[in-house]
Amino acid sequence: MTRLLFTIYAPALQPNDGRSLSVVRALESAFPGLRMEWEISKEGHPIALPQRDAWLEEAAAHGKFPLLCNGDESAPVMLNGLEIPARQAPGGQPLLDIHAKLPMDAFTLEKAASMLEGMAESARGFWGHASQKNFGVEISEQLRRSADAPMLSPRGLPMLEMPWNIRSAVIPRYLGWLNYWSEAAARAIGFPDAARDAELLSCSRRTPSGGWVVQLTEAPLDYDNPAHIEALQRAYERFPAIGGRDSR
Repeated sequence: MTRLLFTIYAPALQPNDGRSLSVVRALESAFPGLRMEWEISKEGHPIALPQRDAWLEEAAAHGKFPLLCNGDESAPVMLNGLEIPARQAPGGQPLLDIHAKLPMDAFTLEKAASMLEGMAESARGFWGHASQKNFGVEISEQLRRSADAPMLSPRGLPMLEMPWNIRSAVIPRYLGWLNYWSEAAARAIGFPDAARDAELLSCSRRTPSGGWVVQLTEAPLDYDNPAHIEALQRAYERFPAIGGRDSR
């Protein structure tokens, strides 16, 4: 099953800050009929959570965002959050790394921008994206792991700095299909510029907090599609701060 993966980078959870429950409710609100009221057993099967909200709040009291699912093993939806320690994170500050995985069907694609916006705003996220699940393999090919790494990836895309070499957590590390940029992230990369961003603005929307959801291509990124590679190349050229490339 092809999956759409949502990833959001936000400030680390603080005990009882309420964001994990807010993120879950935002996903449910953007996806009518979805109920994230199951955890997953060690054997990989859903277990009902009759007191889901209290269960989440108890976990949040210990700084945890545990794995939730929709209880449907034929079309699973999963959501959780993990902490990225400061030593591995941009700007040397710990982060909350939120992940949601959904079947990539027509309904998910229609609601994807609302899901990304809702979860990111509820998490007070710095930046995030929604992309096909295999995007991670492509991003790994762009990471500059040594000083003598090539200038371009095998796809002809620019190389990106490792996360701990990026100066601030608000700077997006890479581009996805749908991109969420908080107001701080948009300011850090210089978006929008009315003269240069007319094309991107035509497929963007402002969020209530002053951030942006920016759609890069009409369909989810396909790295075998030359038009999608060209769209990525144009966007990376326009925003050299993404991936820490402006500090080399």
